Amino acid sequence: MPQQLKWFQRTFDFSFPAGLFPSILERLRGTPARLEDLARLYPLRIFTMRADSGWTMQEHAGHLYDLDELHEQRLDDYLAGKAALRPADLANTKTVKANHNAASLDAVLRNFRSARQHFVYRLSALDDRILERTAVHPRLNQPMRLVDMAYFVAEHDDHHIARMTALARKFLRED
Repeated sequence: MPQQLKWFQRTFDFSFPAGLFPSILERLRGTPARLEDLARLYPLRIFTMRADSGWTMQEHAGHLYDLDELHEQRLDDYLAGKAALRPADLANTKTVKANHNAASLDAVLRNFRSARQHFVYRLSALDDRILERTAVHPRLNQPMRLVDMAYFVAEHDDHHIARMTALARKFLRED
């Protein structure tokens, strides 16, 4: 299997129609269930195992929870008609300081499910015209419609779930 591309190496083409939003919304709604499936699929003990200096599986899950606050804030940016989205903390300070491994996996997953449900609820209540609003993404330095931001979040979710799966496979091979 090829090595997973690092998140900051990714580029994005946002030329798809806004009509993909219902499918993107379902991806976002389904992320908590996919994380919970991983928790049932793999032994609990590997979720806090560390490979090299990277995050544990539980820290990846916690990171998704941590970032839903930013997603909500960026949604507020669109609703306020701002020209640029607020920047992410590229050092991931919130995740680093959160000590997600000290919490139970159930608590991390429960917190994420709650935060994501709220985010999806807000997205699902939007008027179709708002999906076309644009703001500049600070790191990508390119205009991004609100529908593109939702896609970006779904891609970010998938990136971390793929990383978690790769870690699980590594740890189970080593057993």
